[in-house]
Amino acid sequence: MKHTLFSLAGIFFLFPGGLSAQAQQKLNIEQATVFLSGAELMSTANLSLAKGESEIMFTNVAGDVKTQSINVNATNGIIVESVTFQNNYLAAEVLSPHAKELKDSIETAVTDSQLIHNKITVLSAQTNVLWKNWQVSGANTGLSVAEESKLLDLINTKMEGLMDQKTKQENLMKKTKEHIAKLNSQLDEERRKDYQPGGQLLVKFYAKEATGTSITISYVVPHAGWTPAYDIWAEDAHSPVKLAYKANIYQNSGVKWNNVHLSLSTGNPNEGVQAPVMNPWYLAFYTAPVYNWSANNAPVANRVVGYKKSRATNAAVAYDNDTMIIADPVTGETSINEYVSVDNGGVNTSFDIDLPYTIPSDGQQHLVAIKKFELPATYRYYVVPKLDKDAFLQAQITNWEDLDLLPGQTNIFYEGTYVGQGNIDVRNVKDTMTISLGRDKKIVVKRDRDTKLRSVKTIGTNVRETFAYTITVRNTRKETINLIVQDQQPVSNDKDIVIEDKDMGSSEYNETTGMMKWALSLNPNETKNVGFGYSIKYPRGRTVENLR
Repeated sequence: MKHTLFSLAGIFFLFPGGLSAQAQQKLNIEQATVFLSGAELMSTANLSLAKGESEIMFTNVAGDVKTQSINVNATNGIIVESVTFQNNYLAAEVLSPHAKELKDSIETAVTDSQLIHNKITVLSAQTNVLWKNWQVSGANTGLSVAEESKLLDLINTKMEGLMDQKTKQENLMKKTKEHIAKLNSQLDEERRKDYQPGGQLLVKFYAKEATGTSITISYVVPHAGWTPAYDIWAEDAHSPVKLAYKANIYQNSGVKWNNVHLSLSTGNPNEGVQAPVMNPWYLAFYTAPVYNWSANNAPVANRVVGYKKSRATNAAVAYDNDTMIIADPVTGETSINEYVSVDNGGVNTSFDIDLPYTIPSDGQQHLVAIKKFELPATYRYYVVPKLDKDAFLQAQITNWEDLDLLPGQTNIFYEGTYVGQGNIDVRNVKDTMTISLGRDKKIVVKRDRDTKLRSVKTIGTNVRETFAYTITVRNTRKETINLIVQDQQPVSNDKDIVIEDKDMGSSEYNETTGMMKWALSLNPNETKNVGFGYSIKYPRGRTVENLR
């Protein structure tokens, strides 16, 4: 595995008389080798150690580290006696940065709701005072009619204003509570993401004499990875295809990768390195499971396990029911290529990016440019009118093996316009890679069944049906195009269903699969027809599925 070490400027600790127990040192993540699943993180530091044993607690370490992967190296004869990893659960609750923002928003909203509640309480008290005054004024017979009318008008005006304010505050309280409920739901979802807290490494060193040392710490974390993504541009049906190789990187390691140098590897340490060993394959007759009835009358299968001695291996062979067990970037700058080196000399391919990137610990995908290519291509149109009447423009690329591509999603741009998404699956590609660039409505295709030639006849105990089809294609573009038209003849796997009178026209025909292919060249505004037909004979009174 390829690493580049970087010194941490200004971090050189002097501890006269020796290091105190558990002196703390904050590490910076400098290098991240990101696998398809998981990542290896690397940090370096310079220390000055006194004679004898010293303990240092390294902080800002990722959480949920695979402890068997921890590797601590020291120079100048310093011995690493022990390494202990622990997650930092000292905080009352460990939250992701997004969860902390949500929690802060909830606290603010709760404070706002309390202030609204206080206003509603005050308005209610004021309304009660006015109401009591209204009742007193009504019982006071010493007021004149005019004075009583003026007092009632004043109380009514005040009462209406207070009640309007109270209604507004109650509506605001309702909206605030709804907002708090949504925030709490979002916070619950964020908590379920299993955010990893940052960890700590307690390392015990031994030095024969007081000396300085450079240390390197590396470890693997599971909550990280990358997936390939591609942008594909084609200016027209004559120019080379431009392909931008990108990576969607995610990490939820508990620490921020701040200005790290990335290396993207096609390896996956979770798959294991041990090659499988094949044991003899013994056949046995199926033994039906024996059912008991539980208290709720539900059948419960007992495990039927039998043992036999294998004459081939002299090993006990257990049969568990019917299972045998042996018991023994185009969108980026063109200069990105200058910062990426590809190493494919080993088992896995790695892309070393000599540019610093910052990847927060949020589990979200962050797009990183890897390489860009300009690929010579030949173009053709392809249509399967039985399934889809639209013609698809395709770019065909050879020598794609040198691109180190992985299966991934593509964003397709044609003639300067985004046309949709596709996929690259190199596992099913042979010499030529075909990339679909989208539909072209200027190629008009029809598939019609010839009703005049269709017939159904009964001959003795059999029925004979005859089918005929005509495919019409028209090129309304201003340039000549090459078009592949594909259709099929039916194939029978039943001796009682007989395919007769096959007419493949001028197509290239595959007898095994029944596939027919026409390679056509159409001039501007030219129309061409191709046809085919067949007859099917089968017993009278029977129905043939998928007959069309």
